[in-house]
Amino acid sequence: MSSSILWRGPTVSVPFHGRTDEHSRTVIAALAARGLQAVLVALIVGIFSFVMMQALPGDAAYRIAAGRYGYDMMDAASAETVRAELGLDQHWTAQLADWISALAKFDLGRSLVYGTPVMDEIAVQLGHSLLLAAGAVLASLLFALPVGVAAGLRPGGLVDRASLGLSVLLRAIPFFALGILLILVFAIRLDLLPVAGFRGPEHLVLPSITLGLGLAAVSSRVVRDAVTDAMAAEWQLFSRTKGLSTRLTMFRHVLRNAALPVVAYVGVQLAYLIEGVVIVETVFAWPGIGHALVHAIFSRDITMVQGTALTLGLLYVALNLCIDLACRGIDPRTRAAGRTGPRS
Repeated sequence: MSSSILWRGPTVSVPFHGRTDEHSRTVIAALAARGLQAVLVALIVGIFSFVMMQALPGDAAYRIAAGRYGYDMMDAASAETVRAELGLDQHWTAQLADWISALAKFDLGRSLVYGTPVMDEIAVQLGHSLLLAAGAVLASLLFALPVGVAAGLRPGGLVDRASLGLSVLLRAIPFFALGILLILVFAIRLDLLPVAGFRGPEHLVLPSITLGLGLAAVSSRVVRDAVTDAMAAEWQLFSRTKGLSTRLTMFRHVLRNAALPVVAYVGVQLAYLIEGVVIVETVFAWPGIGHALVHAIFSRDITMVQGTALTLGLLYVALNLCIDLACRGIDPRTRAAGRTGPRS
């Protein structure tokens, strides 16, 4: 016997499983939309990165040969050998068609410089980039959440004004300048942390703080505005009227309602995060995908550029999907739509 929900008034029977199926369909529709977006991103990013690499001045065969054999050992004969081996003498449309055909088989090809599969290279580099991104998000939350909540509880107060000035300052400083400043202070002057590279957890601190402070500069203000709006809402005043303490009201109601716009804004910051990863990895010689992308551009490793750029684009789509699902989990109205039907 299928369960149903009966409402008073005109007899209406709304199947429980029907609403659950409808909620599941909305999730599947979101997954399908992001899947289509991933396909479009793969094609657009791959084509544009290829075209831009072709537009660079100079002979790609010479740069690839220099990357393989070194500038001292490279000559015209080795460049011609590389050109014939890699098919660089073919028209660019034929090269692009070959890459798209391989991409349809989930094959990113091989590095033109090192000869290793691009997929294997990215698998190692992506792990380091995700570690750096996680460290940056953690550093951002450690700064943005307490400062934003404190500023939102007392709008216009000392903490609010000071955090606004600090946020403007941090947002105005470029990633590379902030990274160099932290290196000068904590690595060179105080000798507390390593300068660059990755050989242990201590190497993660400076690049994570560099990237995290840039993220926290804006997210702290988003947290502040969300907390301010939640504290001024009618339901917050009603909870206090019922006798709930400020602490219970904050943890049971304010923080959860304030979390929805904050989590949604994370999706906007993802582009800022991915852009920062490329710059910060270069400054700190972090062995991630952004650092590999910069080196691949200099050595004219076209397949490596396409593979890393494609991975960054798909990572942006995947993280946005996670944000969508997180917002559905935080907002109870999306779950209520799957349990109940409209009253009549």
